[in-house]
Amino acid sequence: MTTLSHDILTQLEGQAIELPSWAFGNSGTRFRVFATAGTPRDPFEKIADAAEVNRYTALAPTVALHIPWDKVDDYAALRRHAEDLGVQLGTVNSNTFQDEDYKFGALTHHDEAIRRKAIDHHLECIDIMHETGSRDLKIWLAEGSNYPGQNDMRGRQDRLQDSLQQIYARLGDAQRLVLEYKFFEPSFYHTDVPDWGTSYAQVAALGDKAMVCLDTGHHAPGTNIEFIVMQLLRLGKLGSFDFNSRFYADDDLIVGSADPFQLFRILTEVVRGGGLNNPDVAFMLDQCHNIEDKIPGQIRSVLNVQEMTARALLIDRDALDAAQQANDVLGANGILMDAFYTDVRPALAEWRESRGLPADPMAAFAASGHLQKIADERVGGTQAGWGA
Repeated sequence: MTTLSHDILTQLEGQAIELPSWAFGNSGTRFRVFATAGTPRDPFEKIADAAEVNRYTALAPTVALHIPWDKVDDYAALRRHAEDLGVQLGTVNSNTFQDEDYKFGALTHHDEAIRRKAIDHHLECIDIMHETGSRDLKIWLAEGSNYPGQNDMRGRQDRLQDSLQQIYARLGDAQRLVLEYKFFEPSFYHTDVPDWGTSYAQVAALGDKAMVCLDTGHHAPGTNIEFIVMQLLRLGKLGSFDFNSRFYADDDLIVGSADPFQLFRILTEVVRGGGLNNPDVAFMLDQCHNIEDKIPGQIRSVLNVQEMTARALLIDRDALDAAQQANDVLGANGILMDAFYTDVRPALAEWRESRGLPADPMAAFAASGHLQKIADERVGGTQAGWGA
């Protein structure tokens, strides 16, 4: 069995992966959202489900909120509820993509009244952050155009910068703005923030409290995502990850399910660039569970990240550097592949048991009967779902 060194285990112990509240609601494709027994009916129950993931893995100490999906009357009470369950409230995600007014844009809109509405929504999110103790405001914009000539693309960039400046000015001293990008959808001719370069240009103009968010599903096929990770870490502007997996586009599937080697390569650059356990780089899942149960889906996800992190930490850096300096192409590749092919699961299981955690969190949760328990308890009311 592979042995993980004390140094590697120390680094793994510090790993934290934020869970998205919306992952515990009902979700599906663009054609159908499927209901599941036991689905949370409010943000309090979403947080309770997230706490179950952390209880079995010790990997998920924070929960991200999405506004207005997670609006409550008393955010201080929501914060206390989370803390009572052993987790904390994390990133606050804004939403300017489901309101009729935002059909042709929000922070980029040429109508000043609509743009003001979108800015004010973000200021409300910052007010919520003060109550929840959250550090990061994450912004993803479903804005752009579908046809050439439809919009003035430069004007939209100028208005976006002005809107972000107004939002940025409201941040507290310990708060950050994190700007996500996506190369297409729902706009297909041009997207206002389509790539890391555009996000970087926008946040660099704001200041030190503005960062880039990288979603692993938001790139064109064949994109070298680990190169982007390297570059943003090098520039000091990688604020957060949104981990998921994809086959074709923004599928939002369980991280590492489609291409575990890609996840390994990304985490290799995270380790190389000093991003692991770096307080300035937030790790988060951004995925939904369309046909599988939500809680075990999130458990599987954080374990996938942990396993690939362990493999990345196993790389013999001295040997790799020597091979690279000698232009030993196959030797260098072989060193990387040796780490990737190493089965770290038995060592991680043994380590979990030494910490009072189940060796196999998936099996332990399945045996707990918790899914049946919440299915019996959560009867009545309106189930939470994507967009609710």
